[in-house]
Parts: sequence; structure tokens; C-alpha cells
Amino acid sequence: MTYADVLENKSIAVSTSHSPDMKGLGLHEEHLRDAMTEIARHTLALGAKLVYGGDLRKDGFSTLLFELAARYRRDSKVSRKLGVTNYLAWPVHIRETPEHLLQVAADLEGTAELRLLDINGKDIGLAGRRDVPTRQPSESEWTKGLSAMRLTMRQTTHARIILGGVVDKFMGSMPGIAEEALYSLQGKQPIYIVGGFGGCARDVAEAIGVLEPIRVRDWRGRDRFQKFRGKSLRNGLSAEENRILASTPHVEQAIVLILRGLTRAKFHSEVDQDR
Repeated sequence: MTYADVLENKSIAVSTSHSPDMKGLGLHEEHLRDAMTEIARHTLALGAKLVYGGDLRKDGFSTLLFELAARYRRDSKVSRKLGVTNYLAWPVHIRETPEHLLQVAADLEGTAELRLLDINGKDIGLAGRRDVPTRQPSESEWTKGLSAMRLTMRQTTHARIILGGVVDKFMGSMPGIAEEALYSLQGKQPIYIVGGFGGCARDVAEAIGVLEPIRVRDWRGRDRFQKFRGKSLRNGLSAEENRILASTPHVEQAIVLILRGLTRAKFHSEVDQDR
């Protein structure tokens, strides 16, 4: 079985954001961005769809994925034609005008798609935004809307890759990468922790016993990982392989392990039942 056989038509969620540990690791922000680019490039080229929950900032990770999807769009006869799905949570898209969202969607046509969700995580589409005033969301809307989006993403994807991630100054009930990882663990979804760039991903690996703690950062929600152990990752990798994936700063090594795990993992049927 080839990687393309495994990844064709599979939806892979990617969780990434700035890591506060880059300087201490002797790395620069460009290293994290390059790692994200290479992981996305390989999975897209093998036919996977990448799913990301972000915003539409210039030079953000969403924009990076859109550019990669356009570059590696495959001409094939399979039903999947769009390389990237970008979920916009309620508190994210109500800050944008409907006109701007329509323009972005038009620019992405044929390559990527936007999914606009309501406060409960239901897809409302661009049409559902037309009668909603553009405004700044409340704190409670941030918490509820982000959690709902992350649960919806878990329900519509086959596996998740996490790397980097802030652990403070975040919106929502806990750091975003932590909440997305938690939902994957709870849903028995294969999850791949690329922890060599530090940040929340490294903390999650430590919290579930994949790595020995360097230091224990006390962020909101960390205690909820205590009941999970390394085998909860269900990602087709051995304990030693997961240890390497969670500690290596070498993106080529990380990609090999991710692809190896995807060929062995048993994907949960939740997403396929909805098709």
C-alpha cells in the first residue's frame, strides 16, 4: 500500500501557531513556518485534504495553506478537488464584512473553501452571514464559538497533526492546540505530535507521557490530559517512534514518521459516516 493510497480523499486537520520556545531552542519563526510548509506540501501532493481552523490574516497559516493548495492541486478523477478547507469560527468571521468574505471565497474557488460556522459549530455558509452585523465578539462568544468549531473539525477529519502553539494570551477555554488535541484524544482520532519546535505541542506530549517534562507550564486545561497516555494517540506509531516525532527538530524525519503512521493507523469511521 502506498502513501497515496492511504491519503487519497482523507481529511487531515492541522493545528499550528506561533511557539514561544523557538528562541530558546535556537530556532527562528521561519523554521516553524518551513516545517508547516513541508508537512502540508507532502500531504497535499499525496492527495489529502488539509483542514485548518484559522483566520484570514495576511501571511498567516491560512494564507500559506491556500498558496500550497493552488500549487499542488491535482488533476484527477476522484471526487475530492479542493485541497484545503478553512473553518472560520463564529467569533472570527463576524469581525469580517460579508463582502470581504465573498471576495476571499471567490478568489479561492476551485482550490480551497471557507466554512463559516455559527456559535454552535453548524455550517451556515456565506449566505448565512449576509444578515449578521459585522462586530467584535464577546468573550463568551470566543469561548463557545472556538470550542464548537474545534469539535466540528474533529467530526469531519480523519487525523490531526499538531506543532508549535501558544500557551498564553489565547482566546477560548484553553490554548487552541491543546483543545484540538484533547478533542482528538477523546474521539480516538489518530494524532501526530510534532514537538521539536516546543510550544503547546511539546507540552501535550509531556502531559500524556510521550516525553519527560523539561518544565511543567501550568496553562488552563492541562489537567484534562492526565488520563491519557501515549497509546491514546492511536496513530500507528510505536512508543519510540512517537518519542522521536515529539522531539525531533528535523522536519524530514517528522514527515517520514507521520506518513509511516498514517499507513498503519486505523481511521475512526465518524467522518465517513457523514458522507
